[in-house]
Amino acid sequence: MLTQKQHELLMFIHERLKEAGVPPSFDEMKDALDLRSKSGIHRLIRALEERGFIKRLPNRARAIEIVRLPESTTPATRRPRGFSPSVIEGSLGRVKPIADEETMSEPVMIPVMGRIAAGTPIEAIQTHSHSIGIPPDMLAPGEHFALDIRGDSMIEAGILDGDTVLVRRTDAADTGDIVVALVDEEEATLKRLRRKGASVALEAANPAYETRIFGPDRVRIQGKLVGLLRRY
Repeated sequence: MLTQKQHELLMFIHERLKEAGVPPSFDEMKDALDLRSKSGIHRLIRALEERGFIKRLPNRARAIEIVRLPESTTPATRRPRGFSPSVIEGSLGRVKPIADEETMSEPVMIPVMGRIAAGTPIEAIQTHSHSIGIPPDMLAPGEHFALDIRGDSMIEAGILDGDTVLVRRTDAADTGDIVVALVDEEEATLKRLRRKGASVALEAANPAYETRIFGPDRVRIQGKLVGLLRRY
């Protein structure tokens, strides 16, 4: 999925290649997308290349090749001009739309709400302890919070003791999602959600832990895993 600016740049390059046979210059791209400097264009080009839409040819100036176009010529998300840059409202981690691609490198501050168990469940999510900066491209629309991981029950999903998980706040999730679940309004845990008829199963990603099955009234989803941070 491309951002509005990424889509605009890709289509501008595509049209210029069709018309003139050569890609536009960085100055032309900057003017076409109404950016203040070429640094934003460099970031957009790098993002398009990483996503497999373009290829830069080595040792040739202005050598850009279109590899593929989006399935739709309309970007998935349009951001009307005039919106203010990304900000956090209060302590909930709600992200406002981004007005300019150049602001995307600035981290968004997300509240860390204590610890979550990837093992034996611990007490419910605590209050906001501190905040961490998260790259905006890791965030979907909505409210986000972060939790420090304690335990090893999700190691086969790549989630280790000491990691920090990024969670989008929601009370709905699909089977197979990794969720923050509150059991009996007392204990919180990070597990993979499975639905079995009217029952809810919280499944570990470690064979040393058993899957726990509850009635639907005993489990409340508090969020879905959307990212992971690890310190080395």
